[in-house]
Amino acid sequence: MQFEITSRDSGSKARTGTLTTDHGVIDTPFFMPVGTAGAVKALHVEELRNDVKAQIMLSNTYHLYLRPGADIIAQAGGLHKFNGWDRPILTDSGGYQIYSLGDIRKFTDNGVIFRSHIDGSKHVFTPEKAIDIQRALGADIIMAFDECTPYPCDPAYAKKSLKRTHHWLSRCFGHFHQTSCPHGYSQNLFPIVQGSIYPSLREESARFISDFDVPGYAIGGLSVGEPASMMYDMTRLVCEILPADKPRYLMGVGTPANILESLALGVDMFDCVIPTRNGRNGMLFTRNGIINIKNEKWKDDFSPLEAEGEVFCDVQYNKAFLRHMFIAKEILASMIATMHNLGFYIWLMKEARKNIQEDTFSKWKSDMVIRLMKRL
Repeated sequence: MQFEITSRDSGSKARTGTLTTDHGVIDTPFFMPVGTAGAVKALHVEELRNDVKAQIMLSNTYHLYLRPGADIIAQAGGLHKFNGWDRPILTDSGGYQIYSLGDIRKFTDNGVIFRSHIDGSKHVFTPEKAIDIQRALGADIIMAFDECTPYPCDPAYAKKSLKRTHHWLSRCFGHFHQTSCPHGYSQNLFPIVQGSIYPSLREESARFISDFDVPGYAIGGLSVGEPASMMYDMTRLVCEILPADKPRYLMGVGTPANILESLALGVDMFDCVIPTRNGRNGMLFTRNGIINIKNEKWKDDFSPLEAEGEVFCDVQYNKAFLRHMFIAKEILASMIATMHNLGFYIWLMKEARKNIQEDTFSKWKSDMVIRLMKRL
């Protein structure tokens, strides 16, 4: 994988670039739609490609391991052939999903013992197994196995957890280089910075993973309930330490405001379920603010979701119709809202790139953060 920085904003740490993988070139910064089980809920692959215009998608190792199983996907020739998505794919390691299981998982220095949320069956993930599963899935970018700490987190536990994550990274890195992609193309391993909300631990982790010669780096364990200001402080600290010539991925973030503020700190890659999950519940993101389309105020508003000439997708619907779809519990409601919200996020990344290239990002970002988070 190759990463080339093409422009920088003089008023912040924001930058644009290109990320080249065996399944295509991605313009940075970019947002990855989340396809947990190998597909983005309520969207066809063609819609994701041609209407939403996504460059890359994210899928989940934990969920695909449980169902349909990594062996099934490997037999198909990898996730690209299994789901029909021919552009780049990133898979997480499953660490965050296992962390979220709560009482039905147990962390040890060797790995994690957990029970399936589907049928209660017992499983073990080790760093080596996480690599093997992601090798079989065949994603272009795969993540090291880590432990995500909760918020709030006791400093003693955060330190113990960080030591474990670093130990696991060394094992992931070794096993990654002892194996190869079974599908005939290159895969790229990203380690993950942890350390909860403690600056000394975040600094230690950023320096530790920077010693690994890898194509890119991720920042994990944020957006788990801590104040946004604290998330930005940790992100700023880490970005100042991670290699400047490699892409930086802030995992699981977030709202449009979160993304724009993190772009200014030097982050290049994002993913989050907010546009899809919130969309399925009737929350729409627009250039002028946030709409709860289920509210009665939209029942006779026949204006489009966005102004004419500013649509995110080729098909445009009016507010009254979409509200009617939600109230009637039609499946089309989720489809329209998902396409709209993802289209908005992809548009936001495109506009950010444009403003970074024109060196107008800082002022544009300040104006947009206020505008985008207004409730309409």
